[in-house]
Amino acid sequence: VELLGKAYPQDDYSNVTEKILSKVGKNLHNKKHHPLWLIKEQVKDHFYKQYVGRRGTPLFSVYDGLSPVVTIQQNFDSLLVPQNHVSRRKEDNYYLNRDHMLRAHTSAHQWDLIHSGLDAFLAVGDVYRRDTIDNTHYPVFHQMEGVRLFSCHELFSNIKDGEGLQLFEQGHRTADKQECHTMEAVRLVEFNLKQVLTKLMTHIFGDGLEVRWVDCYFPFTHPSFEMEINFQGEWMEVLGCGVMEQQLVNSAGAQDKIGWAFGLGLERLAMILYDIPDIRLFWSEDERFLKQFIVPHIWQKIKFQPLSRYPPLINDISFWLPSETYSKNDFYDLARTIGGDLIEKVVLVDEFTHPKTKKVSHCYRIIYRHPERTLTQDEVHRIHQAIEESAVRELGVEGRF
Repeated sequence: VELLGKAYPQDDYSNVTEKILSKVGKNLHNKKHHPLWLIKEQVKDHFYKQYVGRRGTPLFSVYDGLSPVVTIQQNFDSLLVPQNHVSRRKEDNYYLNRDHMLRAHTSAHQWDLIHSGLDAFLAVGDVYRRDTIDNTHYPVFHQMEGVRLFSCHELFSNIKDGEGLQLFEQGHRTADKQECHTMEAVRLVEFNLKQVLTKLMTHIFGDGLEVRWVDCYFPFTHPSFEMEINFQGEWMEVLGCGVMEQQLVNSAGAQDKIGWAFGLGLERLAMILYDIPDIRLFWSEDERFLKQFIVPHIWQKIKFQPLSRYPPLINDISFWLPSETYSKNDFYDLARTIGGDLIEKVVLVDEFTHPKTKKVSHCYRIIYRHPERTLTQDEVHRIHQAIEESAVRELGVEGRF
């Protein structure tokens, strides 16, 4: 596979499709006046103005041009993801080969950036995951990673009688902290993290924003949290974050520091803030969509005017599964490759096991609807037929068409 000027030999792990490769290098987050660019610029502007170093320069540096091709080491190993962890599966990722993949999260750059000596940074980029097909999931989306490290002096200098406090101890891991961190250090890092993120979201969504924190699990932070905001009466998850696993920080050469990290989805924020109903619209070239985001300054309020809803065309497809190796994401990927953005949603509506042969049959409902125009029966019929034929040929299913 030739990608961004480099050749990657293929092997039994390679599963990147042409459709996905065509998205690499589009960098919507760097396209001026694109809604994802607007969100990125708003976050950047907030961090630049809110957090200033001693010399009056921004504390956080921003990296938004890092290559999406990463090693397995960067994407998983550096983040302490166990070898047998489900997130490594071929069914969920786009591998170029056994050693290289399209990054599944911007966290893949944490180790390298800390290793290069940085204490505070934001990394923004396109990330790639094989997933379900609906109005909030797309195989390419955009994330922003934030990391902040503190030395003992930085963390405790503003604390009354803080001289005697330590970052580290030899203790036990509990639900609230890692074995090597003192309770005082974790409390302050967690407080700072939540304060930083609450300020950010309030700046984006407006004063009086209701926020809540939900405990969760990530391999590379502990304790870990998801942040939810109450927007127009509905609680919505906007990001994941936590106190960085010290093992990761140590291995990157910052043994004397403790830190936090967060990862947020730009599409998620843009869909909530601008009320964009369908994630496919971010890839639209339609002037009616794009011109709505051409504003004189990044903080201008925008009320997105939806493009008219075109009628859906719905077709079902049924087939017998070949064997245990079949994965639903293989079919979703195949449908996406052939139907592209004409497909709004694919959903498994029926699963049947034959009483005698024990063979398993799946029936998927495919909803065809283009975000910008009306589809014809003919057009959809041709695509649906191509999906049926490819499923038989490439996935080894037995059609019940």
